[in-house]
Amino acid sequence: MDEIEVAMGGPVTVREMRPEDEAGVGRLFVACEDYFVAATGAPALPADVQSLYYALPESADFEQKRLLAVCRAADDVVGLVDVVDRHPDGGSCSVGVFLVAPEARRQGVGAGVARRLIEEAAGRGMRTVLATCPADWEPGTGFLRSLGFEIGPAQEAAGAAVGNRTRHSGENGLLTARLKVAADR
Repeated sequence: MDEIEVAMGGPVTVREMRPEDEAGVGRLFVACEDYFVAATGAPALPADVQSLYYALPESADFEQKRLLAVCRAADDVVGLVDVVDRHPDGGSCSVGVFLVAPEARRQGVGAGVARRLIEEAAGRGMRTVLATCPADWEPGTGFLRSLGFEIGPAQEAAGAAVGNRTRHSGENGLLTARLKVAADR
């Protein structure tokens, strides 16, 4: 993926995550404790950054996995997008995690990045974007609604595939949201 720039909330760059981003992503995970507590009941652990590389649904290949860093300035990580292209079918992509640092929230960064990535997905022929979110995490569900996603019911079964990954036992009440992408975008 080429780097893209979004001017909302100050300039940010979205690019493939690099090994040198791991420390910044680790700080992002700590800052986004509200998300992790809502999703799993506990804060993120240092190993959660490494697990990003391996979190993949059984039916997908590692070549479909994209970890995107959202950066301000040179390499100041203020967000992360975990997506699996062409999953669960060739006309869809699935987003497992879309995080924005608390200090960058409500400035248009997340919405600007999401809209740009949705346009890119449409340009590559994808017609559906799926996302997961803890059902009781209003910042996430409100964000998805603001982008036009239809919110589905919460899934309770541990081990079930939700979005772009298989849920582990600590994740309860995750929901799947669906956005139909217009063909003329």
